[in-house]
Amino acid sequence: MSLAHDHGGRGPYTVEDLHAREDEGRGLELEDGWLVKLSPNPLHNYAYRRLHELIEAAARENGASVYVDRGGDWEIETAAGVRKPDVIVVPGDVADSWFDGDCPTTIPGQELLLVVEVVSPRSGSEGRDRFRKPQEYAAMGIPQYWLVDYTPEPVVQVFVLDEYEAGPKGKKVGAYRLDQTAKAGDTLEVEVSADKSFIVRFDPKILAERPKRFTDL
Repeated sequence: MSLAHDHGGRGPYTVEDLHAREDEGRGLELEDGWLVKLSPNPLHNYAYRRLHELIEAAARENGASVYVDRGGDWEIETAAGVRKPDVIVVPGDVADSWFDGDCPTTIPGQELLLVVEVVSPRSGSEGRDRFRKPQEYAAMGIPQYWLVDYTPEPVVQVFVLDEYEAGPKGKKVGAYRLDQTAKAGDTLEVEVSADKSFIVRFDPKILAERPKRFTDL
């Protein structure tokens, strides 16, 4: 397949190059000028769909004005380039602004309240989810980062942003600290700050639990 802006397969690439591809960059992220493949599979996708539903239901129940969606095509702008988290939570006023003018092709990372990444084990993206992306998301000031494993057992790690001053000019620097971990059989209870804070509460086992009928999804 002939690709626009392919640079002869050598890179480095820009956001414009990513979007100019015939596949419009689906299944790819942009990291330091290089295209990297995402590594989803059906169980990975099932897990982040359930998370999206749980977070959205909790926000709705508490009357929080937020937009919650699952990833894939949602593009988040970070210092490294473009990321596509598995679940995003955006303040309602930010989502409303998309209808008032030019809708951005990428969402600035600093506008998000929460991002979730579901780990695909033994894949090329596992290391980025565990080590690289938390650094990028913290640098953007995103208040919460959830790292989710669905195998060999479901585990959810909740990281919250700490800010501290560094450097001679006292510049604010962000870093995540692990706030809590829950595995199958535990009850995870996380408060998400928004215009109205809301509590997301669930047992992680639901993320890998076989439904009685797939028509129930």
